Amino acid sequence: MKKTFDANARALKHVQELHAYVPGEQPQGQGWVKLNTNENPYPPSPKVGEAVAAEVAHLRRYPEPVSQKLRAVIGARYGLTAKNVIIGNGSDNILDLITRCYVSSEGAGHMVPSYSLYPVVAGMSGQGTIDVPFTRSMELDVDAIVAANAPVFFLTSPNAPTGVAFPLTTIETILQRIDGILVVDEAYVDFGGESAVALIKDYENLVVVRTFSKSYGLAGMRVGFGMASEGIIGMLDRVRDAYNVDRVAQAAAQAAFEDVAYFEEQRQKVITTREATLAHLDTLGWFTYPSAANLLFTEPKNAAGESGAEVAASLFEHLKQSRVLVRYFPNHPLTCSFLRVSIGTDAEMEAFITAVTSWLNHA
Repeated sequence: MKKTFDANARALKHVQELHAYVPGEQPQGQGWVKLNTNENPYPPSPKVGEAVAAEVAHLRRYPEPVSQKLRAVIGARYGLTAKNVIIGNGSDNILDLITRCYVSSEGAGHMVPSYSLYPVVAGMSGQGTIDVPFTRSMELDVDAIVAANAPVFFLTSPNAPTGVAFPLTTIETILQRIDGILVVDEAYVDFGGESAVALIKDYENLVVVRTFSKSYGLAGMRVGFGMASEGIIGMLDRVRDAYNVDRVAQAAAQAAFEDVAYFEEQRQKVITTREATLAHLDTLGWFTYPSAANLLFTEPKNAAGESGAEVAASLFEHLKQSRVLVRYFPNHPLTCSFLRVSIGTDAEMEAFITAVTSWLNHA
């Protein structure tokens, strides 16, 4: 006789109500131009391959438990110590650690729209979110952020999905006025944003979170890091999983981080391609937010000069039929008339522009 078990009903209530994060579509088969998940279009430093190969003989051994070497080199780069740095299995892991340590029943604050994982990590801990809405201007409402009185406030700078970066002076004003922790999520900062790292020494309520997925081309490795006061890092280490970053990922991240010349070369290529693509979209008369990330958030117009949700959805589907994947967020009034386009190689962006031209000629 088969024994049944109601996995739904027996799960914790907050897990029953949780909606998992939905990543961008992963295409099956060949021939796709993938511009929907903000990955780096270029491979990581050649030194990464060498570092990974060197670890194969040691895979029978557990990794260094706290990623000490990686903490040390990151700290030294930013004028901090290893005690100011924590390494995670992707930056999402760091966001989860922060939530588990500091988000209480008041919930986590965040701007809307921004990274859609924030409500998920809050929900995983049984907590809600305090939403502070953007307007179309994408300017930070400091008074509203302060009024939220959140124990933790997540701020993506540069913002996703728009790519808009926020002034360091505004971020410092927020730090001065809030009592809780401000988490500045700098996943895209290497493509043109102004980092808040320099503020860590003066503000013990600041956490800066970075990733190796974007500018270092290591999305497949899942390595992120957080920088903060020794006190906050010490608390995050209390809830960090043992051996949370494998030895291959630690070696790959350190090799990529230390190859500064290669990093700068690839970073500049992405920025150059972004600006060239933006210039073309400008010639079409489309509104595109100024981007400090490896993406463009653009509001398409059809041949009749119309924009809106139906127009954006039409172009999204045409691009997909042309095997060009971008991202569409139809469920928010500030995003439903836009498409988010990751920056690829020059050839990939040319394929995107060609598909846009085809749509304009037939829409």
